[in-house]
Amino acid sequence: MIEKEIIYVHTGEIKACNNGVILKSSPLGSCIVIAAYDTGKQVGAMAHFMLPGKAPERKNYLKTRYVIDALQELIDKMNVLGTKEKNIEVCLVGGANIMKRDNDTIAKDNIASVNELLRERNIKIKAESVGGTERRSVSLDVETGCVNYTVGDGAEKILYQFA
Repeated sequence: MIEKEIIYVHTGEIKACNNGVILKSSPLGSCIVIAAYDTGKQVGAMAHFMLPGKAPERKNYLKTRYVIDALQELIDKMNVLGTKEKNIEVCLVGGANIMKRDNDTIAKDNIASVNELLRERNIKIKAESVGGTERRSVSLDVETGCVNYTVGDGAEKILYQFA
């Protein structure tokens, strides 16, 4: 059996591919990963954002740390690989308040922002593991469309299997 290449997706990064790789996030606290898939084209992508809304207009600034910019980049990269936005489905993982601070709303703001944006763009959320206080990680096997995740130190579980 040939071992699949693992491509890590860190904060502010967006990766898309259509070959036998596994996209895997670095650990997630309040950040959220959008794991996207087009089953007809077997194209997968992952966006790892850390902030709600749109990035400010500045030079030399990693705009894809913000959900609006990250989602647009994810769609653009998937389009280059032959998919259309109407065929993209997603899973969401992250958005935890790992510091357990009552006045820290960034995780909730991220969850609300990504949900609103996906609703506006008519992109279907197939499954999610968001909120709470424990870190998570997520992976997407682009060949099979299987999304796996972990919560805290728990075992890896299947979140969703894109058909």
